[in-house]
Amino acid sequence: MQLETLFATAIGITPPWKITGLSFDSAKKRLDIKVTFERGATFEVKNEKSGETQQCKAYDTVEKTWRHLNFFEHECYLHARIPRVQPKQGGTKIISPPWSGISTGFTLLFEALILQMCKNTPVHQVGKLFKISDYKIWDMLESYVSNALISQSLEELSAVGVDETSLKKGHNYISLFVDLAKKRTLFVTEGKDHSTVTDFAEFLIHRGGKIENIQDVSCDMSPAFIKGVKQALPNAQITFDKFHILKIINEAVNEVRREEAKTTPQLKGACYVFIKNKQNLTQKQIDKKESLSKLNLKSMRALHLRENFQAIYFAETLEQFEKLLKQWYFWATHCRLEPMKKAAKMIKNHWDGVLRWKESQINNGILEGLNSVLQAAKRKARGYKFEHFKVIALLLTGKLNFQELNPALPTRF
Repeated sequence: MQLETLFATAIGITPPWKITGLSFDSAKKRLDIKVTFERGATFEVKNEKSGETQQCKAYDTVEKTWRHLNFFEHECYLHARIPRVQPKQGGTKIISPPWSGISTGFTLLFEALILQMCKNTPVHQVGKLFKISDYKIWDMLESYVSNALISQSLEELSAVGVDETSLKKGHNYISLFVDLAKKRTLFVTEGKDHSTVTDFAEFLIHRGGKIENIQDVSCDMSPAFIKGVKQALPNAQITFDKFHILKIINEAVNEVRREEAKTTPQLKGACYVFIKNKQNLTQKQIDKKESLSKLNLKSMRALHLRENFQAIYFAETLEQFEKLLKQWYFWATHCRLEPMKKAAKMIKNHWDGVLRWKESQINNGILEGLNSVLQAAKRKARGYKFEHFKVIALLLTGKLNFQELNPALPTRF
């Protein structure tokens, strides 16, 4: 009995539950543990409607099996007689033992291990390691994510970031909606058209949030997102993400450089001089930039335009911000560099959303960071179906509280 007591302590089996037998198969590398409950034991049953509890005795039992944590390299399974009771309100109820996980056939400790491993390892690799099907793992992950979402409050949500990302090569896109204040992914949906914002609004209502509370949305200059926000989130003011705007300007600078490089050998190997910010240049790149500055190059004029645009975001007031932006727009539209003029006109067409940044101070930087985490996970797994990507996105970047579902998991997952 000392061995049974040792295993009971290790697994967390407490009265009225007890271990009645151990079976070890060295050839199969498998440990089977039999569990039962003490004769005459009563079990607490809660009335779902009234909330009252009562103690019930078992009138019969059913056999169930759970996969538990391995003991060294040996697979471990718990086999237990589980009581069925008949509460006063009628019907029958199967008692859930304290070690049982939220998905069928796993203990809480085993589920905790699987969730922790799936944070850094593709599901298929985890399945191979523990000799369980991918389907069962995905089913478990989906159960945890969907249950944790129910307890997540969205009542105070007021600022949202939205961006699209690719699901796989080609034109398969999904849209991510992020809580900018709490830096967490809230919602994932297929596509990148205006209906994705409508889908988010419906999700928000379903989860107890209020559309009228959404005051700010950060997004790119996609006409689809703009249309969606105006239709589905009428109280929200749009802030055009400054990183997206800089991406547009960078592409214009690069277009000027590539065209000029065809006739200017000095630009060969100078790509990073035009891509990087000043503070990120190496000494060699700094020297290269200084030598190029001595030449009358279109590329350097384009680069100066980009750097001056970046400096606008350090303005202390909205009035100063707008004044500097107007000056930059005039310079850009009179620079005789078509790619830069095109970028400036795009900014002009979205003027209010660009200015809005000075008041809202929001951007999609956190969303880009979360997206990089998801893209890294996608590369490890060599792609996902949408349903699986959605689960992984919320698992890795949703900041969901799983401890209420499984005490073996940390508070911050």
